[in-house]
Amino acid sequence: MDDSLAFYAAPGRMTSPGPYAALFEDLPREIGALCHVVQGLMLHAFWAERYGVTLPQAREEEAWIRPVEGQLARLLALDPRPLTEARPLDRRLVSNCRGFSVMLTSILRHQGVPARARCGFGRYFLPNHFEDHWVCEYWDAPSGQWVLVDSQIDALQREVLHLPFDPLHVPRDAFLVAGQAWQMCRMGQADPETFGIMDMHGLWFVRGNVVRDVASLNKVEMLPWDVWGVIAGRDEDLAAEDWAALDEAAALTAQDNPPFSAVRRFYAGHARWQMPEA
Repeated sequence: MDDSLAFYAAPGRMTSPGPYAALFEDLPREIGALCHVVQGLMLHAFWAERYGVTLPQAREEEAWIRPVEGQLARLLALDPRPLTEARPLDRRLVSNCRGFSVMLTSILRHQGVPARARCGFGRYFLPNHFEDHWVCEYWDAPSGQWVLVDSQIDALQREVLHLPFDPLHVPRDAFLVAGQAWQMCRMGQADPETFGIMDMHGLWFVRGNVVRDVASLNKVEMLPWDVWGVIAGRDEDLAAEDWAALDEAAALTAQDNPPFSAVRRFYAGHARWQMPEA
């Protein structure tokens, strides 16, 4: 296994199960079965009503849990059964697309499979719109390539969205990594106002996802609303070197297989892109 695959096959600060690692021991290894397990543990806050669940406000705060270790602790507090047993809807961990992606990434890494959470935009949620979204990307050894999988999309969501593809193999033109979205907006190939979520959209939103995706490729998987460094502030307040760095990062990460060493050097060499300790 080369250095890049070894890096993504090991847990990071956010994806380590910590003292709950034993919970992963009896999980299946087939990707579809793993996604089914994750879907039986988590409930997306924005989809709750579709499942007939009304969430108390206190439960919605579960989506703020960053590390998988914390997610697992909360899961056990809600229901102590093995992870292979799907929870009733009202005892699933309330989360979002990032939570589903990071949980699957954590399990795959525990099994020694190179995996990484990717931040970008899905084209399959609303017509003519690029929805803020996260998916998991794992190394498929038999085919020798990275494969995008959306562990959030279960049978109900697939039916509602009328997906024309298998969520276990998301096409690259259906989910755009943030760097590709940035390039499209910068080159006039797409309207920045079509990228975002709810009433939040524009080039500033794409910028935030570029930074989050670079951080995630360095195993620092932050929440979709975490703001630091170059994410903060208005587009017009960015320095010339910030624009240059964003273009450079987009060029690196828009590729199907971002150059590992270059992405690592970029993150290490740009202080305003690094996640502070606090």
